[in-house]
Amino acid sequence: MSSEKRNPVAVDGPHPLEQLSLEQLRRRTSMKWRTYPEDVLPLWVAEMDVRPAEPVARALTDAVALGDTGYPAGTGYADALAGFARERWGWDGIAVERTAIVPDVMMGAVEMLKLVSGPDDPVVVNCPVYPPFYQFVSSLGRTVVEAPLDEAGRIDFVTLEDAFRRAGRHAERPAYLLCSPHNPTGTVHTAAELARVAELAGTYGVRVVVDEIHAPVVSADAAFVPYLSVPGGQNGLSLMSASKGWNLAGLKAALALAGPDAAADLARLPEEVGHGCSHLGVIAHTAALRDGGAWLDAVLAGLDRNRRLLAGLLAEHLPAVRYSPAPGTYLAWLDCRGLGLGDDPADVFLRRGRVALNAGADFGTGGAGFVRMNLATSSALITEGVRRMAAAS
Repeated sequence: MSSEKRNPVAVDGPHPLEQLSLEQLRRRTSMKWRTYPEDVLPLWVAEMDVRPAEPVARALTDAVALGDTGYPAGTGYADALAGFARERWGWDGIAVERTAIVPDVMMGAVEMLKLVSGPDDPVVVNCPVYPPFYQFVSSLGRTVVEAPLDEAGRIDFVTLEDAFRRAGRHAERPAYLLCSPHNPTGTVHTAAELARVAELAGTYGVRVVVDEIHAPVVSADAAFVPYLSVPGGQNGLSLMSASKGWNLAGLKAALALAGPDAAADLARLPEEVGHGCSHLGVIAHTAALRDGGAWLDAVLAGLDRNRRLLAGLLAEHLPAVRYSPAPGTYLAWLDCRGLGLGDDPADVFLRRGRVALNAGADFGTGGAGFVRMNLATSSALITEGVRRMAAAS
């Protein structure tokens, strides 16, 4: 795999994260902008404050003009992802015959867990982690086993091995739902770390399912490593999507990928699972992966600036908040325990400052006293958000 760093590519016109005013954003009807009253500044759920990339918008308008609004078909999405993986990650390991479309990443993760585990089997997660990991796993009838990250937000392999040991003690088919890059910490797991995961999983008979939805959203200073590319990852199952990289959550589509030794597992996926995927979603995601690279690079460069901006603002206005900018995702994980606001500082920031952030406790063990902030917005809104947080504390 190539570790060559890429240089951001310019796009014409204003920067994607700086194009929309607060007034324009408040006209949106999505969850981010309609959950709270209008006096609340929403910096929470993972939606970007951007216009769609031009190739995506063009592909959608062309499809609608043609009346191409039926059912998805073909391998265009998988082909586009394979091309993107070769260009971005130096990985030529996506075999189209070992892919399947699924409605979205979390529904895909549920279907993968059904393939490799049974009712009441344990599923290991690294906490703090994306809250739906708990919700979807529990709704599936599986038991969540936590393996907390270390203080730096990286996988603690002593803890992980203990969790694998406990998970396999009374279960025939334990599984591990890995978040890579990690949400909420922004940690980008290294090739060595992922290879160690695969080694431990093989030792303890744990099947690995990986949520790699944030794979495109990694700084140019870091390298995303697909789990299926590392030694021992051959029997893994992965979920990938253009959803986070191009702000396409409302255009449902994702891909399940199987390593060579997991092809038979993926072949057992019920045919009807693919029916939940939107044809327009597939069109949008395919266009993003094929033609949206310049737009994505501009966003990534803007996120780097926003990380530096946030670090500076916190140092000036909220020095008790600990923040270590991480190269993955567009989410900032803020340690607010030094403010003395209790286990749920997000509630204080909302009530006193009228700024909405994600509550850290929702992310499981290790999240109390933290908040998650969405950085995929303008510098002006990040600045206003920190101003409101400082006033609330």
